[in-house]
Amino acid sequence: MNEKVYGSSIDLDSGIGAKYAILPGDPERVAVIAGYLENPKPLSVHREYTSYEGYLDGEKILVISTGMGGPSATIAVEELAMIGVDTVIRLGTCGGMQPEVRSGELILPTAAIRQEGTTKEYVYGEFPAAANFDVVRALDEAAEKVGVKVHKGIVQSKDSYYGQHMPDRMPAERDLKEHYDAWIRAGALASEMECAAVFIVSQVRRLRAGAVLHVIWNKERERAGLSSKTTRDLDLAIQTVTEGIRILIKKRKRSESTNEIQF
Repeated sequence: MNEKVYGSSIDLDSGIGAKYAILPGDPERVAVIAGYLENPKPLSVHREYTSYEGYLDGEKILVISTGMGGPSATIAVEELAMIGVDTVIRLGTCGGMQPEVRSGELILPTAAIRQEGTTKEYVYGEFPAAANFDVVRALDEAAEKVGVKVHKGIVQSKDSYYGQHMPDRMPAERDLKEHYDAWIRAGALASEMECAAVFIVSQVRRLRAGAVLHVIWNKERERAGLSSKTTRDLDLAIQTVTEGIRILIKKRKRSESTNEIQF
């Protein structure tokens, strides 16, 4: 008997039989991403969670939106873990923070700055929000095959979109600006809103997690008088994620065939 998680927000049950999930934030991107899979099929629309299933190399893959920000992203990852998913990859967008990061390129986060509130209710602030090494390595290999420029490193995960883009409107203006400037000086590559939540919950629940972030723009390049544009085409990011999952599937199958222990 297939059972749904009690009070399930993602509206999926334990019989789904998928180990891998792609996590865009925007529900409207789910069908587009699923179109890169074999035999895509819609599953559910419930709250901010729109889901599809499809296949890569015979393995069922879920695509499910997480909504915007940490609280809804953690609910998605929690409930995916409950129904048997063990590998999640966030596929989203970001804004560049370093001059070498150009629109249209990809970020593969190795870790995320926890400038949000959700993960503080999971584990103390000293604990890092880090991506899984095997997932990052697979995505890096995939990006090379796809032929897209990538940057690997730290990203900022925040709660307030307008706190970054319009800090002067906020009573906490000074703190927001000081932190943002500090992240840039420390080498943070980009700013987004969900990686820290996805990474922390995945670690706590013993899932593997990674992310591919498409750089839409880089306001810091504009401020420095450098060329900058807005690029919204996610094709290369989606190709990188799907190819990365193929690599992970092949590695898992090799491990199982040789009776190696596979996390």
